[in-house]
Amino acid sequence: MKFRRKSDADAAPATLDGAEGTDGADGTTPAGGPFDIDEVPADLADVERVDLGSLLIAGTPGLELRLQVDEKSGAVQSALVTGEEGAIELRAFAAPRNGDLWEEVRPQLAADVANRGGTTTEREGRWGTELLCQLAVTLPDGQTGTQVSRIIGVNGPRWLLRATLLGRPAVDGEVAASWEESISTIVVRRGEAAMPVGEALPLTLPPQAKRVS
Repeated sequence: MKFRRKSDADAAPATLDGAEGTDGADGTTPAGGPFDIDEVPADLADVERVDLGSLLIAGTPGLELRLQVDEKSGAVQSALVTGEEGAIELRAFAAPRNGDLWEEVRPQLAADVANRGGTTTEREGRWGTELLCQLAVTLPDGQTGTQVSRIIGVNGPRWLLRATLLGRPAVDGEVAASWEESISTIVVRRGEAAMPVGEALPLTLPPQAKRVS
């Protein structure tokens, strides 16, 4: 996996028109991953992962890890794993010890998309209820296209992982399968510090990313 620093000015992928599991709501890591740092199975403990602080991401051949960085503060806002067919945006948030934060957040995300003139549809996926979002965008050549995204929420022990699939992985089930496997290998490090529910877990810039222009 290659590494690249991604500024706020970089745009997320857009596509032209046409293009079952458990969620850990009981405070445990979902079966099959993603995993809490304290619950990684022994047979997966030695997998090499990029340490971003709250997220540890395994490398995948042909994919590139980009980091969304606020140029003013230097803070890493999200991780973006990209490939020729699309991308996954990854963010983790503090969650209550008990409860289902994804159930609470999902309507808020749908409302935000609606306020921007888009539509959302709930569907069942590998980790439970997901959001399929469609938003009209103007492409660089002036044509009108549709940015399709598929938002997956995974509840873990005091954390919520939000993975947003962009491009073909958002609309093509066969293509999405390998990208879902990438999500299942992620490890979340919540930390012991008290944090408000819904606050983003901090991400750090690794040395590998700093050396790439």
